Amino acid sequence: MNGEEDDPFPVDVCLFSDTFSQDIVYNLFGQELKIKQVFGANIGVAAPVWEAALFLCSYLEEQSVELRGKRIIELGSGTGLVGIMAARLGATVTLTDLPVALPQLQANVSANMPSSGWPCASPTVLPLCWGEDHMNFPSDWDLVLCADIIYLRETYPLLVETLAHLCHSGSVVYLSSKMRREHETQTFYEECLPSRFTVKLVQHDEKQNINIYQASLRTDQ
Repeated sequence: MNGEEDDPFPVDVCLFSDTFSQDIVYNLFGQELKIKQVFGANIGVAAPVWEAALFLCSYLEEQSVELRGKRIIELGSGTGLVGIMAARLGATVTLTDLPVALPQLQANVSANMPSSGWPCASPTVLPLCWGEDHMNFPSDWDLVLCADIIYLRETYPLLVETLAHLCHSGSVVYLSSKMRREHETQTFYEECLPSRFTVKLVQHDEKQNINIYQASLRTDQ
C-alpha cells in the first residue's frame, strides 16, 4: 500500500510514543513466525503472546486437526499468532479483536506473509466487540479459535452470544484458557458456555494450569 489514505489502520504517532516492542520467532507446525508484541498504547492484554495460545497451537498440531481449506475465525486475536499460523497452513482466516489491538495485528499479518504468498488468502483483520457487532459476521465458520480470552466475568454472556451467532451445527470451537480462579474461568466453562454449547475438556496442562475445551452448538435447542 502506498500513502496513509490506503492504510486501513493508520498509526497514530502519539498513540505509540510511550511504547516498546519485542519481536520473537516461534516455530509451529514447521512454520517460522515472527511475532511483534507492542507493549503500551493501551493495548493491555492484547500485547503479548500468552502461553495458552502456544498450547493451543501445539494441541492442534499434535491432534492433526485439519486446517487447510477451513474457514476460521479467531476471537481476541491479540498478536494473531494462532490465526496467522492457520493461514500459513492453508486456512481462510479472519482475525478479530478490539480496535486498539488491530494495528499490531495487521503488522504481524504483513510480516508473516510467506515468500511464495499466502496458500489460500491473506488473513482478514476486523474489529469485533462481543455482544455488540457480531451480527456483522456470517454464521458459517468451520472453526472458531480462542486463546486466553476468558478473564472478564462481565463479558462471559456476551462471548457466548457471539459464539452462538458465529457457529452452525457443524462448527467446532476450540478454547484454550489459563484457569484463573480470581477470574472465575471455570464458571464460564461449567455454567455459561454449556447454556448454548456442548462442552468437552480435551487437554489439560497441570504445570501451566491451562485447559483446552472443544465446543459445539447444542442440538436440543
